[in-house]
Amino acid sequence: MNVLSTIDTWAWIGWLVLILVFLVVEMLTGELTFLMLSVGSAVGLLTGLVGTPLWGQVIAAALAAGALLTFLRPPLLRRLHRGADTRAFNVEALIGLEGLVLSRVSPSVAGQVKLANGDVWTARADADTRLDPATRIEVVRIDGATAVVRASAQRAHDQEAAT
Repeated sequence: MNVLSTIDTWAWIGWLVLILVFLVVEMLTGELTFLMLSVGSAVGLLTGLVGTPLWGQVIAAALAAGALLTFLRPPLLRRLHRGADTRAFNVEALIGLEGLVLSRVSPSVAGQVKLANGDVWTARADADTRLDPATRIEVVRIDGATAVVRASAQRAHDQEAAT
């Protein structure tokens, strides 16, 4: 018995191992890629059970996996992530948040601000302005552990109305 006929005879074991490995990896990742590869391997197994030669099994498995990845995975992912929470969180949630200056803030000297969510942050001014205590601010960005702030639009509007 030659090597190729032995491989062809026992290929079903290889397909089962591939299916199991792909399913385990899919359980760890959850992105549906390895699920599609697992189903493609199952197609390879089925074609082998009906007597298709090994090269035909591999082609059938590759075509099935490619078709599933191309046509089935994208709509399944959209459906899976349809109800996902799109709100910003962590540092991204602070951008645009308003607050008050506690100690003087300028571009070169860091002061402190208290944000609307109750957090106190070290802060620097965004522009070449000095922000005195009790000034209303809004967060422009976060640089490390420092909030970069500017006077809030409400304060600028109040100053324009006063002049």
